[in-house]
Amino acid sequence: MKVRVLSAIVLLAIFIPLLLTGGLPFSLLMLLIALLGLHELIKIRKTKKEFPFFVEICAYVIVTFMTLNNYESKDLFFLMDYRLMSIIMFVFLSPMVFINDNKRYNLNDALFLVGSTIFIGLSFNLLILVRNFSLEYIIYLFIISIMTDTFAYITGRYIGRNPLAPIISPKKTIEGLIGGTIMGVVMGSMYFSTFIDLGLDMGIVIFITLFLSLIGQLGDLIFSSIKRYYGTKDFSNLIPGHGGILDRLDSIIFIVLGFILFIEIL
Repeated sequence: MKVRVLSAIVLLAIFIPLLLTGGLPFSLLMLLIALLGLHELIKIRKTKKEFPFFVEICAYVIVTFMTLNNYESKDLFFLMDYRLMSIIMFVFLSPMVFINDNKRYNLNDALFLVGSTIFIGLSFNLLILVRNFSLEYIIYLFIISIMTDTFAYITGRYIGRNPLAPIISPKKTIEGLIGGTIMGVVMGSMYFSTFIDLGLDMGIVIFITLFLSLIGQLGDLIFSSIKRYYGTKDFSNLIPGHGGILDRLDSIIFIVLGFILFIEIL
């Protein structure tokens, strides 16, 4: 527990100043985290099968481009660039022909890299865009994530009795889900109504915050399912007491993806 707390303090000491600063420093931090997250996904996949080296390099280059795409924009407009999607498809599907060896590289490998690069690049690019648009919005999302995760852990640890998804994540409980959701919604809604929008109907704020809290916990379970499939406890041991980048940021990734569904309302 002490290691876990100390690691959290160190991470916050690095993260908070860059979050408050925003701009290029925060964007570069998100890029670093995105690349580490991609590395963890590739590494866990390589426990079953290696990728050709040059294909891996392409994945890191694409995630770099996607994460920093339009990173200076302060407008919260989400438009799909079909040219980028075409490049990703060509880059990862073409090697199947040139390598011409299904044991070295096949469709499953290509689609894994297509999905991983789009998923990681899009998520961390959105975190940059939301921060550029509004510091208050990004704090709102992190409050939901942190409060939900923290109180789900505390509630589950001390009063949890009924497993939530025993095959995927044996330690998660229904009580933890409820406790985390309640605190995530209460703290997130209070922050939003106090610092962001005093006029928006409180029922709408609570509904959106509830959705984001639940979608964050769904993200946690999805990442747990990935780890379970590959037979590993953590994505890496990069953060002592916490695991890897994706072990810590699984919920915020899904929260920011869920947040864009409601941006026109907020």
